[in-house]
Amino acid sequence: MTNSIVFILGVAMIGFIAWWFFGKHEVSQQEAVVRGDHQEIQVSVDGGYIPQTIVLKKGIPATLIFNRKDPSSCLDQVVFSDFGVHEDLPMKKDFPITIMPKEAGEFDFACGMNMIHGKVIIK
Repeated sequence: MTNSIVFILGVAMIGFIAWWFFGKHEVSQQEAVVRGDHQEIQVSVDGGYIPQTIVLKKGIPATLIFNRKDPSSCLDQVVFSDFGVHEDLPMKKDFPITIMPKEAGEFDFACGMNMIHGKVIIK
């Protein structure tokens, strides 16, 4: 009887782990607000990036305002390798990063350890 319970719990844990790492999870997506010749979006850093996917318009300078609420060292930096950006994010303060979305496409960004990811879609 004990072996059966251990086996069932083991299979359940394997299933949960597989779902957690490989399953489809809802991804938050938000478009930047365009004001004249500039676009802007707020990004909360709290266990990940919220929104995880940022939509920008091509050819309009964009400011992404990061606010880090998570004290973990993994999220203390953000890297946009396609835009040459590697910045340290202060705790509980707005930190603006301005990029110029010159070409349409999808561009990844990540924490300094490349473990937490986000995406910029330029249309």
